[in-house]
Amino acid sequence: MTSDTTTQAADSLVGIKPGAKLTRQSFPVLEMTCAACAISIESMLNNTPGVAKATVNYANQSATVEYDPKAITPAGMQQALQSVGYDLVVDLEDPQAVQQEAQQRHYESLKKRTLWAGILSVPVVVLGMFFMDRDAGPLPYVNWIMMALSAPVVFWLGRSYFVNAWKQARHGKTNMDTLVALSTGIAFLFSAFNTLNPEFWHRQGMSMHSHVYFESAAVVIAFISLGKLLEERAKSNTSSALKKLVGLQPKTVRIIENGQERELPIASVQVGQIILVRPGEKIPVDGEIESGESFVDESMISGEAIPVTKQAGATVFAGTINQKGAFRFTAQKVGGNTILAQIIHLVREAQGSKAPVQKLVDKIAGIFVPVVLGIALLTFGVWIVFGGDSAFTHALLTSVTVLVIACPCALGLATPTAIMVGVGKGADNNILIKDAESLELGHKVNALVLDKTGTITAGKPIVTNLNWRVAESEIPMLVPVLYALESQSEHPLADAVINYLKTTGVTGSQLDRFESLTGRGVSGSIGVTLYLAGNDRLLAERGIAVEPSLQTLAVDWQQNAQTVVYFADESRVLAVLAIADPVKETSREAIHTLRKQGIAVYMLTGDNEQTAKAVASAVGITEYQAGTLPTDKADFVKQLQAQGKVVAMVGDGINDSLALAQADVSIAIGRGSDIAMDVAKMTLITSDLNSIPKALQLSKKTVQTIRQNLFWAFIYNLIGIPIAAGLLYPINGFLLNPMIAGAAMALSSVSVVTNSLRLRAVKL
Repeated sequence: MTSDTTTQAADSLVGIKPGAKLTRQSFPVLEMTCAACAISIESMLNNTPGVAKATVNYANQSATVEYDPKAITPAGMQQALQSVGYDLVVDLEDPQAVQQEAQQRHYESLKKRTLWAGILSVPVVVLGMFFMDRDAGPLPYVNWIMMALSAPVVFWLGRSYFVNAWKQARHGKTNMDTLVALSTGIAFLFSAFNTLNPEFWHRQGMSMHSHVYFESAAVVIAFISLGKLLEERAKSNTSSALKKLVGLQPKTVRIIENGQERELPIASVQVGQIILVRPGEKIPVDGEIESGESFVDESMISGEAIPVTKQAGATVFAGTINQKGAFRFTAQKVGGNTILAQIIHLVREAQGSKAPVQKLVDKIAGIFVPVVLGIALLTFGVWIVFGGDSAFTHALLTSVTVLVIACPCALGLATPTAIMVGVGKGADNNILIKDAESLELGHKVNALVLDKTGTITAGKPIVTNLNWRVAESEIPMLVPVLYALESQSEHPLADAVINYLKTTGVTGSQLDRFESLTGRGVSGSIGVTLYLAGNDRLLAERGIAVEPSLQTLAVDWQQNAQTVVYFADESRVLAVLAIADPVKETSREAIHTLRKQGIAVYMLTGDNEQTAKAVASAVGITEYQAGTLPTDKADFVKQLQAQGKVVAMVGDGINDSLALAQADVSIAIGRGSDIAMDVAKMTLITSDLNSIPKALQLSKKTVQTIRQNLFWAFIYNLIGIPIAAGLLYPINGFLLNPMIAGAAMALSSVSVVTNSLRLRAVKL
């Protein structure tokens, strides 16, 4: 259960004062049995005083509600739903666990009811097919036997359909249970009447026989129960990615308190506590290592298979796996604040979000049941008028069959199941999808805007070249001096030099004097010798000449987007270094793939023209802009949109957040800023840009699946309902048996979910 707070002017909302602070919270929902149930719950919540907006997702059995906590409590919403036969899980530490337990109990109960319905229905079908009208034969009481066997199927094993239909009717609502209860109830009661009064119709002067439809009533319940059982199993499979993520969280942790080791449930961990992690264990929360060192498998977050070295001061993340050494770390982010918890939250939110096409489907599902009831009544009336000698029998049979075959479940499941599987598939491929809209729009993208630093490049400068201009024998004495100068420098590029020199095992010399020269570099002395590290301006100020060959080398480096740093003494250049933010190895490949797909790729950067040109050239981008401010990036996206393009923006920094918010599809790099990830609709938890074409391909496949699901759901009902109403009877005398209609209805829902599950096998 997750929540956040927003402020909204709510003049038109019932029970909410203007300017009230609204809380947005997600709750697991229990007792939902069909897509129409979701519409009923949504309608009930939206009409509850104090609720601003509610959306209900049938596929993941959840409701997301924006409400005024001063006007209504979660318990009040729960009470409103309980009055119509549903329930809301509220005020618990782990509502998802409660929901899963309830769903598991429901599944086990449904499995038992389905099994018994099948066992009791089989002899009813056999008797109905082979021993009908044989009261004088070897089974003189066949109708009575069928009634005795089918009664518990309809009214005990299928009682939930009648109970739920009654609760809906009390509030003037209908759902799938209404159709099932009416069709099976009418079929059973009509059959029971004929069994108790076999001569009634003859006494009324009608030539019709006392037909019974016990087998139809029983088998419809059995088939629908089987369909729901398969549907429940399939829906649980669509959330497997989320369950895997939840499984990354350890249940308990070891804390060190007053020198003593103590085990606690993970929910009890507090910020600032010292936690011990042993080899092979999962890291429970986010924090900073206090002592010890190890290698940690961070592939869950970074996508990189190579374990990362961790020492004192390094950051560790929940869900990652400690490899060899043991260490202690200080908890900094616990509970819902850890990166893993945020990932789980994003996946859960995304799986519950609705694609734009789903809004239309919801409206259709909401009016579907009343329309079907109208068609059933019309069918009954037409057959009564034009049915001839068997008018009443045919009227009853066809109207019952219409009620049985109509299936809003397939329609309601078409979009959310595909979205759920698509989001889960994305999570498996290091792509976190925040909402369904971005997943639906992704396949339409024809313009992609990339930030440079941290997106195309690694975002971490390194020394790419070090050229010494002194005798080889002097180098060992000068390296410690350069290390000492850079160690005290505040310049962002100094770390690149330090990290480079560390690989040689150097230790810094002791400087007698140090001075930072803003905009030029640093200086320091050892004894009477002065040393300098900085740019060409610093050398010019001190009158130190740079020989032509060295100038040519420096210009060549600068043209390739590398920063030049000179190391000198008072009279000569001792060495020259090139520092660059390297282009990621996969950037060129990803950009080439995107351009092959017909997507125009642009690069925006706040860096200078020379660097921008070099990086763009290195990765094959022909259109770029340098020196852009955050507003410039957003304006550039607007310009592309004004040209009719569907624009995706990819960035990692706070400066990208405006453009990310403006874009049709926004994608953040997972190692970027929190703000960028909050704004973006998708987040790549790997730095590999090859995930972008994968995300767009996933969008295409998901939308294809949604369209397939909707097509078959609509076709099923468009064909099935007229046939059930007896459209073919005047042509070839065919009337659809309600038993076959029940099987077809169950199959339609299962087929939609199964088609969605095929997404899991798609190769991105």
